[in-house]
Amino acid sequence: MTQTPTRKIALVTGAGSGIGRAVALALLADGFSLVLAGRRAEPLQQLAEQAQAAGGQALAVPTDVRDEASVAQLFATIEEVHGRLDLIFNNAGVNAPAVPIDELPLENWRNVIATNVDGVFLCARAAFGLMRRQQPQGGRIINNGSISAHTPRPFTAPYTASKHAVLGLTKALALDGRPYNIVCSQIDIGNALTELSERMTRGVRQANGEIAAEPMVDVRHVADAVRYIAALPLDANVLNMTVMASNMPFVGRG
Repeated sequence: MTQTPTRKIALVTGAGSGIGRAVALALLADGFSLVLAGRRAEPLQQLAEQAQAAGGQALAVPTDVRDEASVAQLFATIEEVHGRLDLIFNNAGVNAPAVPIDELPLENWRNVIATNVDGVFLCARAAFGLMRRQQPQGGRIINNGSISAHTPRPFTAPYTASKHAVLGLTKALALDGRPYNIVCSQIDIGNALTELSERMTRGVRQANGEIAAEPMVDVRHVADAVRYIAALPLDANVLNMTVMASNMPFVGRG
């Protein structure tokens, strides 16, 4: 389908709260028309209404990224409504209880892998296909990695494994997208302050076994990083970017 939109189209998964919500609002401010995906319909709809009240365009599409049919329906809706997709921020993700691996139930492992790996794969696969078919061809995929794609925290085997997998997928997409003008980036985030990460200001387990509070960084800096990557022409890319609290225990962790 050939279409020349007045606004570029961006999909944000996990858009109902935290990093996803902050990025969605930032992209809205930059003139993107948004598709908001997540499992909880209410916060997505509230965000869409907020965007529309501010003069923007946003469509809430409740989606379970773990489910192939749900993702297929999401992208069918995008293609029907907009005819194309210029940007996806693959943000939806979960963690597991911080316990020794021998105490971790298989269902917790599978939930993390299904969301953080299968979900990114399913959304990236669908985005790649749409970006390959559309005219003009091409688009940008940005995956939310983590500093755990490089260095783990104690008792985070499922999350660490999932983010290492995302790093490999990012590199593969960046390579395989070349013939189709599809580029792929990964943003690795360290200690962005959200509702879920606020607990870290009160103390989190360190590599030496101690519990210590960690410095945090305003989530708007993550949103600004995504904005920067999103604004690049498709002949330029940031393959990997780390945005972190300067004094957090990452460099030299352990």
